[in-house]
Amino acid sequence: MNITLRELQELAGHGKVLTDRGEKVGSIGEIYVDDATGAPDWVTVRTGLFGSAETFVPLDAARIEGLDLVVPYEKDLIKAAPRVDEDGSLSPQEEQVLYRHYSVGGIFGHDDAVRDVSGELADRSGQTTETAMTRSEERLVVGTEQREAGRARLRKYVVTERVTQTVPVRHEEVHVTREPITAADRGTAVAGSAFTDEDYEVVLHAETPVVEKTVVPVERVRLDTVTVTGQERVSADIRKEQIELDDPTSKTKPPTSNADNTPTASGTPGTPKSTPKSSPKGKKGTRRRR
Repeated sequence: MNITLRELQELAGHGKVLTDRGEKVGSIGEIYVDDATGAPDWVTVRTGLFGSAETFVPLDAARIEGLDLVVPYEKDLIKAAPRVDEDGSLSPQEEQVLYRHYSVGGIFGHDDAVRDVSGELADRSGQTTETAMTRSEERLVVGTEQREAGRARLRKYVVTERVTQTVPVRHEEVHVTREPITAADRGTAVAGSAFTDEDYEVVLHAETPVVEKTVVPVERVRLDTVTVTGQERVSADIRKEQIELDDPTSKTKPPTSNADNTPTASGTPGTPKSTPKSSPKGKKGTRRRR
């Protein structure tokens, strides 16, 4: 049973998006509906810290279980979805890129020609035509997505180094002074007994270095990021349909032209001819947020 817009609106704001394994991906964000039918086709999933990242998830095979929306996609696949500007509308080109990412049918909804049920070539209106055929080709749609490339961290550790400094120190030394006795100090000089053993001493002082350690803050270190823009070349194989003339009644085979008006060699009678490959008919119209 398809999910209705009313059911999704009741879950928006508090409902969660889960995988089939019950793993939480994020919370339900915005709802996008088809302009033509009014049916919901996409929801955004808010992931990351405080819902800072938002990616699109298709509702083709989703279901509601209680207050949760269950989708048949892995968590990593949803988080790796191409970043599309969440600007209130989803263009057919943006929808095509998202369908390719999720490998969902109907991504070629805007091809010029498809096959009808009988296998005959049909134009965009669904009517079988025998007077002309449409030649289609793939175009390379290149975008970018943000992924984690690595982590840088600051690590603090302690190292020991020897520091040598020179500090001035002082010490006392003994110096002998001899003074002659005069008439003024004769009485003091002969106060003691003569010819006796005596000792006289003084205390000598000296300074010695004293080492103490103290911790002081010297700087603050933090990590900042800067965005550097570069160029990378990408390559992919694309397919093109070619149309050639098979006319066994004509001896001269006129060349046909491709979309670039470049003549191509005509085929040989009886050789198999390539036919436009059919693509599943997708949904048309712009998806808008509701």
